[in-house]
Amino acid sequence: MKKALKFLSSGLLMAFIMMASTAVSAQTTKDEFLSKWQNSKQFTLDVLDKMPDSGMEYKTDPAAMSFKEQIHHIGNAIVGISQGFLKGGDPGFTIDLTSASKADLASYIAKCYDYGTTTMKALSDADAGESIEVFGTNVTRRQVMALIMDHSTHHRGSAIAYLRVEGAEPPAFVGF
Repeated sequence: MKKALKFLSSGLLMAFIMMASTAVSAQTTKDEFLSKWQNSKQFTLDVLDKMPDSGMEYKTDPAAMSFKEQIHHIGNAIVGISQGFLKGGDPGFTIDLTSASKADLASYIAKCYDYGTTTMKALSDADAGESIEVFGTNVTRRQVMALIMDHSTHHRGSAIAYLRVEGAEPPAFVGF
């Protein structure tokens, strides 16, 4: 009986260790995140590039953001959230959306993603793991980084729907 209990205990301990190591290895490292972040940047620029100039002001509804505003909003959120919650400084660039060309907007978006990259890279592991209040909820700065990615994905998805309405073929998704 003792032998069976010892065997069972050892088996349970090994199963627990295996599950714990799987959970730890399943987490995304900063380098892995930043690699995916670069894909997000390129995918956003590719979506913008696919929209014909005639569709830049397209809206699904009068109260909705235009295609141009959706893309601009992605960049503004990257900068604003990075400044507010990821210890980012003054980015040193802005854009006047009303007079911006498609090329101007592409340049702005690239700068926003690069600013986000620089800000995220500058966070120490301790800073990234620090719990802060964001929109009334306590989260880590690592979670804020994921929020920015999710937000970008959300608005880029809306922009892709706008492409289809305008008859443009969206770029192919690149996962990794």
